[in-house]
Amino acid sequence: MEENHELFHSIHQLSRNLTKRVNAALEPFEIYSSQWSVLFVLKEKGSMTQKELCHYLAIEAPPMTRTIQKLQKLGLVEQAEGEDRRKKYIGLSEKAITSYPVWEQAVMNVNNQIVSGLSEHDQKELRVLVTTWLKKL
Repeated sequence: MEENHELFHSIHQLSRNLTKRVNAALEPFEIYSSQWSVLFVLKEKGSMTQKELCHYLAIEAPPMTRTIQKLQKLGLVEQAEGEDRRKKYIGLSEKAITSYPVWEQAVMNVNNQIVSGLSEHDQKELRVLVTTWLKKL
């Protein structure tokens, strides 16, 4: 039991450290890791409803609403009505599409620094383990 407690404590510390580093990398662009997560998903998956974003990113509705509102103020996301007018889809703006490669490079640089101490084999094992774990959650 104690080993699991230590494992989850370590994962929590890792998560905080990763967030802190991504925030530092994105600071010059005046965006944060929570906003980057939304931008990344929209770039990879295309436009989505707020509910879909909440589900995919495992974020409650109120913080997601604040994040989307901030991204709208920055001109980085836009909302459009779907076929069902009750659904609004959130997508990247032209400004975000243009700026995205620069943000992505900054995040990739941090990611590469973080994993630089791990062998290719360990990196692959970690990817498999994390992906498998996420699918089970």
